[in-house]
Amino acid sequence: MLTDLTIKNIAIIDTLQIAFKAGLTVLTGETGAGKSIIIDAVGLIMGGRASSDLIRSGEEEATVEAIFDISSLPLVREQLAAAGFDCDGELLVKRTISRSGKNRIYLNGGMGTLALLGDITRCLINIYGQHESQTLLRPENQLALLDAFAGTAALRDRFAEEFRLLQSVRERLEHLDEQERESARRIDLLSFQSNEIAAAGLKPGEEAGLEDQRQVLASAGKLGSTSGEAFELLYGGDGAILGQLRRISTSVKEIAAIDHALAELAQTLESAYLQLEDAAIELRDYSSRIESDPATLQQIDDRLDLIGRLKRKYGSTAEEILAFKEQIDAELEALYGLEHDRQNLEAEQERLTAEVHSRGAELTSRRTAAAADLKRALESEAHQLAMKGAIIEAALEHLPEPRTSGFERVEFLFSPNPGEPPRPLAKIASGGELSRLMLAFKQVLPEGDVPTLIFDEVDTGISGATSELVGRKLQNVAGRQQVLCITHLPQVASCAHHHLRIEKQVREGRTTTLAAHLSGEGRTREIARLLAGEKITDSALAHAAEMLRSAGKVQN
Repeated sequence: MLTDLTIKNIAIIDTLQIAFKAGLTVLTGETGAGKSIIIDAVGLIMGGRASSDLIRSGEEEATVEAIFDISSLPLVREQLAAAGFDCDGELLVKRTISRSGKNRIYLNGGMGTLALLGDITRCLINIYGQHESQTLLRPENQLALLDAFAGTAALRDRFAEEFRLLQSVRERLEHLDEQERESARRIDLLSFQSNEIAAAGLKPGEEAGLEDQRQVLASAGKLGSTSGEAFELLYGGDGAILGQLRRISTSVKEIAAIDHALAELAQTLESAYLQLEDAAIELRDYSSRIESDPATLQQIDDRLDLIGRLKRKYGSTAEEILAFKEQIDAELEALYGLEHDRQNLEAEQERLTAEVHSRGAELTSRRTAAAADLKRALESEAHQLAMKGAIIEAALEHLPEPRTSGFERVEFLFSPNPGEPPRPLAKIASGGELSRLMLAFKQVLPEGDVPTLIFDEVDTGISGATSELVGRKLQNVAGRQQVLCITHLPQVASCAHHHLRIEKQVREGRTTTLAAHLSGEGRTREIARLLAGEKITDSALAHAAEMLRSAGKVQN
């Protein structure tokens, strides 16, 4: 709730500090004393338009500060914390207006934005009386009021969640349509690539073997002739190396039989002969195997060409190409799975559509019934608040397509005079009527929406027993929420838990506004002034004292 308000250099106010308490607080005072300025200052705290015209003449800057107790508002504390502001159980809002145009907003000492200020204070305070501050005029609030009366807020939340899920599924299906068009092209490309690689039948290490084989076939003539010549030199012709080595080996054996020191040499020569003989035989066999095979060579060239093309497209080695095929095969599997996704999404869409229509039909039925009950309840309250013959109804308009709030929009229609057709509140209701209508709502909707309510003009056009009833109803609301009310009626003022008198004084040639907390005799005299005017009589004082006793709210 609002606990403190400090105003500096706003209009005729020099410096004004007011402490507020829970319950019903009335503000009284002569016309022009500054009551409306206080409401305007609260409007600035709520994010209202800041104009340099509000700055007190002769001053360059004006400020408004408000302290709120938010210890019982965890959502507000979370919102502030999420925005980066330190917060325990108290919120200090400060707004400065400068003639230079450098207006600033502070939340617990940190710079804030106008948007954040509005979001936060919208959860803290409502002003009823001025159209620009009237939450009652907003269509979304009117629907929320009907749902609060109907007890359908939870049902609406469930509907909204299912509707959002349905919208999400529809968006995913639309995205899937685009994916499928793109995936068809992608599938063609990937299928071609996968088939091309599969048809090649690549094997790891194959290319190196083919290169070796090609080199042999391409050089068959040279290999055959060279190996043949080497065989002839070793074994086949006259003067062959093996023949000469045989004669040498035999000679050394003969002399080694005489000089055993040569035995090892003889053995070495014999071993060399045998090794060269094996080499000669291998050369002979190799030479006989080597023959030109142009067809096989062409096949190998073709195969290497194919591998080269695949390498240029898919990877630098057969291993990389095969790994690439695994990747595209996995992607193909995922793309083919889109059809399965579509079937699941279409089934989910069908299920959610049925749930949304079923839940929406229930919501519409309960709202329709509640609208009739709300009309009767509100008109009964309005008639008690000096709006005899007024018509108030919640008109439901069916929407061709549902929204998160349901299949209908709601607009409150109002006719203050019998015989006149009801029209939208924003177009017909005066500030005072709106205040009293909101007071009527507060009677039929016991749940509190925000901690602090300010009623301005609520007593416009009423008097007597009606004004006493207005006071009692404000008193009733103040049992749940903090209520501030500007009034000129003693019947309303006598019902307050706390009483502030707003008055003008002239100091050093300048007019300024003061606020005084009244109790005891001071409060009795103020009630008497409201009854009798500036000339307060003994009978007026006696009447005032009786009114306070009757209200049961005399302050000590």
